[in-house]
Amino acid sequence: MLERTDILPSNFNYLDYLNEFGLAELVGNATIPKEIESKTIHPPLFSVDQNNKTPFPVEYDDLIRLHYLACSRKVTTILEFGLGKSTSILGNALFNNKKRYYKYTSSKLRRGNLYQCYSVDNYQSWIDECKRIIPKDLLENKIINIELSTVITGQFQDKICTYYDPLPNICPDFIYLDGPDQFSAKGDIRGLSTKHQDRMPMAADILSIEHFLQPGTLIVVDGRTANARFLLTNLQRKWGYYHSEDWDQHFFELQEIPLGIYNKNMIDHCLGEEYYQRLGR
Repeated sequence: MLERTDILPSNFNYLDYLNEFGLAELVGNATIPKEIESKTIHPPLFSVDQNNKTPFPVEYDDLIRLHYLACSRKVTTILEFGLGKSTSILGNALFNNKKRYYKYTSSKLRRGNLYQCYSVDNYQSWIDECKRIIPKDLLENKIINIELSTVITGQFQDKICTYYDPLPNICPDFIYLDGPDQFSAKGDIRGLSTKHQDRMPMAADILSIEHFLQPGTLIVVDGRTANARFLLTNLQRKWGYYHSEDWDQHFFELQEIPLGIYNKNMIDHCLGEEYYQRLGR
């Protein structure tokens, strides 16, 4: 099982955490709302209007949770679908983890992309814009690695969906799914695609790499409830799942016994005894 308190402690203070890590500076010091945990309600067509060029406002609560999760779980490798303010936040979390744990993890764990975030997106103009606001040291030190990828319409077990092509050849222990939008995919299947305002994003990339993921991996899906349900009904391994309606986020944790000594060392270091308690052991 995966419970709300496995994501955030019941006494978690968003504003204190924001100030402790200086997260506002990472997103351009956007205005912090008085009720930092509140969600902005957008007009019905805000996210499905192809002519709307207004960027989504900063959702501080989402970003704070991402940073907390990446730090508290001592995450080592991140795969992010869709660039944005989250890219700087996740990169900063990896930077902090590297400062604290590199000496141990570099000698005890078998990780090929230690303290690296790979972010994929299909818009070069958006990539260029994001690069201007991401801290330069995170890019220069390869903590954040950005890749341009095409989105294609495809199928998963005869179900219409989308895929990024190509994907970075990494093994993440943290996946953040926040892209692509429903209008980006090229092609269709028998005239059908996600490119309609009454459709919704339906990315299947995670399903195609599920068998490579290691126990302890966490997936965070931002909104995209139909997409999250698609994953939930098609993932084949043992996943703990939690959906927070008020956060508008979905969380999946791969809850299996370790694959071997190296995976166990990683779980012991990153997640500790609480992970085994979630397994019921």
